[in-house]
Amino acid sequence: MTVSLSRTAVPGALALLAALALSACGAAPDDASTSAGGKNPATATSAADVGGMDALVAAAKKEGTLNAIALPRDWANYGALIDGFEKKYGIHIAVENPDGSSQDEINAVTSRKGQDRAPDVLDLGSSFALSAAQQNLLAPYEVQGFADIPEGQKDAQGRWYNDYGGYISIGCDAKRVKECPQTFADLLKPQYKGQVALNGNPTKSGSAFGGVWAASLANGGSFDDIRPGLDFFTKLKKSGNYTPVESTPATVEKGETPISIDWDYLNAGYADEFRSKGVDWKVAVPADGKFSQYYSQAVNKDAPHPAAARLWQEYLYSAEGQNLWLKGYARPALMTAMEKAGTLDSSAAAKLPEVSGTPSFPTEAQQGKAKTAVAAGWAKAISG
Repeated sequence: MTVSLSRTAVPGALALLAALALSACGAAPDDASTSAGGKNPATATSAADVGGMDALVAAAKKEGTLNAIALPRDWANYGALIDGFEKKYGIHIAVENPDGSSQDEINAVTSRKGQDRAPDVLDLGSSFALSAAQQNLLAPYEVQGFADIPEGQKDAQGRWYNDYGGYISIGCDAKRVKECPQTFADLLKPQYKGQVALNGNPTKSGSAFGGVWAASLANGGSFDDIRPGLDFFTKLKKSGNYTPVESTPATVEKGETPISIDWDYLNAGYADEFRSKGVDWKVAVPADGKFSQYYSQAVNKDAPHPAAARLWQEYLYSAEGQNLWLKGYARPALMTAMEKAGTLDSSAAAKLPEVSGTPSFPTEAQQGKAKTAVAAGWAKAISG
């Protein structure tokens, strides 16, 4: 994904890890090797289809590996999630290209179809999840908590569903920036010359795409019209304030991107992780561009480890998995349901950046239109 971390979209230890090597190229395992109770996990649309959770766990353990991609350990507490899954089930998670983008994930699925090194699971920006579903790349699968995922935050066929999200925010190194910006309008002030960065390229990165949409809302745009966001970045570039350096944990720590437009859970994570290193990182959710979005989970239709892929989804949507995202300052999709059930980590919830009002989300059609507009207009917006 990108702390571009170009996915672009995590709090946790901010040591950047090299991608773990995936297994060598070759054909995906045959159906027999992934069967459970005589049923094939590759076609399972729920745990019940393979005989229940115990059977799914057994089949996943037999596979022994899960291929993941673009999951930085310091993104929404993914390090703890990966470690927790491996410890609980004894299944190794091989993470390729942890700093990759949502588009990189889709490219890996399409280019490695039929190979045992293809990704099993995906964590995509919302608009990219829609694109992957439209390309028929995703397997329908409903986790046990599927009914509790709010309407509008899941595909009716279960091909993708929201996992965690947050608000676009402005992070700022208060020791390098005399007066930290609080709004998108502030970002145009001359004192921020060469200091304002995005977490990735919005044509590939979910967080950067969200940044453009938030800028649109701050400048008269809407869910139906993202163009004002592109116009804003044109102004930001002409003012000299925009820097093409994509913000990552490393660029933040080094002071190369002292102002970063990014998800609040990532910026909040920087504040925690860099405090001991002398970085005073402040976080503000801009009142003039309040934009909330979630990432989405999905299973590769041709996953080489189909049982492990489905078990990973079950783990992420368990109370344990959802609370681990929450500890990374991300708002989990089942947060409301867990609060009602009494399974939510209330202490972690209390640490979330404060935001007033109820978030609203663009429709599938609006996301598709916005993605097309950004793909066509981003390069021109920041050229020159």
